Amino acid sequence: MAIPVPASKRMSDILRDDLQLTGTKVSCGIGRCGACMVLLDGKPVNSCLLMAYQAAGKSLVTIEGISAGEELHPVQKAMLEEGGLQCGYCTAGMVVSLTALWEQNPCPTRAEAEEALCGNICRCTGYEGIFRAVEKCGLSIKREG
Repeated sequence: MAIPVPASKRMSDILRDDLQLTGTKVSCGIGRCGACMVLLDGKPVNSCLLMAYQAAGKSLVTIEGISAGEELHPVQKAMLEEGGLQCGYCTAGMVVSLTALWEQNPCPTRAEAEEALCGNICRCTGYEGIFRAVEKCGLSIKREG
């Protein structure tokens, strides 16, 4: 979908204000927390640092596009089942970052998951539920494969 916007407008503002895709959160506004993470051509980026012109002609996926309709993505299911969220503010960004990792490597190590989440900050969970979710995703893939 193409929409006319000023080239200097931040993608986070376009998503939230113009397209009403409010799953993408804005917390720090300077690219440090990861709450606004989206996938740009399959790679996680902070939408608060992404200007409209930088996304022209590229694929952009928000948290709203991670699931297949009513069917949750395996990362979303695992986060829910393993308690990988509390207040939920950072959850969308975490899921987006982990989905990018999962698409590249469905059975990551904890170190790989930690690296994938280095741009995401959570102040509530202590991360253990998140890492259990990563492990659960990998284990389910191993069982299916």
